[in-house]
Amino acid sequence: MRVAALEYFACPTCEQPLTLDPPVAPGDDGHVMAGVLVCRGKGCRYTIRAGVPVLLPGEVNPLSSETADRFDQQWTHWRQLADYYEKQYLDWVAPVTRQNFAGKVVLEGGCGKGRHSHVVAGFGPRALIALDLGQSALVAFANTRELPNVHVAVGDLHSPPVLPVIDLAFSVGVLHHLPDPALGFARLASRVRDGGRAVVWVYGQENNEWIIRFVDPVRKAVTAKLPPAALRALSTVPAAALWGAINYIYASPLLGLADKLPYAEYFAGLRGFPLREIHNIVFDQLVTPVAYYLPKAEVERWFATGFSDVTIRWKGQYSWTGTGTVTRGPGAARP
Repeated sequence: MRVAALEYFACPTCEQPLTLDPPVAPGDDGHVMAGVLVCRGKGCRYTIRAGVPVLLPGEVNPLSSETADRFDQQWTHWRQLADYYEKQYLDWVAPVTRQNFAGKVVLEGGCGKGRHSHVVAGFGPRALIALDLGQSALVAFANTRELPNVHVAVGDLHSPPVLPVIDLAFSVGVLHHLPDPALGFARLASRVRDGGRAVVWVYGQENNEWIIRFVDPVRKAVTAKLPPAALRALSTVPAAALWGAINYIYASPLLGLADKLPYAEYFAGLRGFPLREIHNIVFDQLVTPVAYYLPKAEVERWFATGFSDVTIRWKGQYSWTGTGTVTRGPGAARP
């Protein structure tokens, strides 16, 4: 943790600023690797572990913890970063562009291994605060340690340990894995200053009914309970089949099927990804105990109050990207 992060971190219980107690000199790379953070409200204390502040409230939803533990098994295995993550990320958050991050204070709700943290850091934000509930935050820290504008913490999106000074908050592929996605969105947006922006990407219900009907029951009953090594082995077969379909069936000009088959836009974006990455994606779909597929009306409801300039985009006809400017008005309470 860099000392500069104290300008943004807050006690998840009191929502008050934090201080190092006692002060600790950073190492040669600018990071404080161990120490204690104390809030200026009730004196709540939080440890810094391996360079990452652990800023959790007294109670965390057990289902949230279980979900984080499952995804830890993904990001500690598939921990490498790749060049194609930038294009993939910008496709997810459009109409937000890389220029929208320059000079801003940015909050990432659910950073996993830090793939989007690393990408966004290159867009020139003043600071990026990246939160994750699980041990994958340690992987994100390792993947961004050399970037002076990235600050990683273990935190719960239901009680985000961040002061309400954020210019742009985003969450890509995370809210639909929370026990209460709407609450997670409200709490994420609560950290954004008036005039700032929130952007989220979530699974859509529309065009995914077959997953809800046939895949979800298997995930809930079987794959979300398998040991990670067993699930990695099991998911190699559908991953290989999917990789072949993306690169040979959907991409074949002779067959001419790409525009006629489901998920054409999504699979076009995955074309050229190595088999290892497709394996990661399949594992991601099967590992979690929680996955909501949200209708457009639900995402619209999130942005219905306290936002202006709202855009709800049907990304690839299988998911929703929502973005809006926070406009609470004077005296409005935060969620």
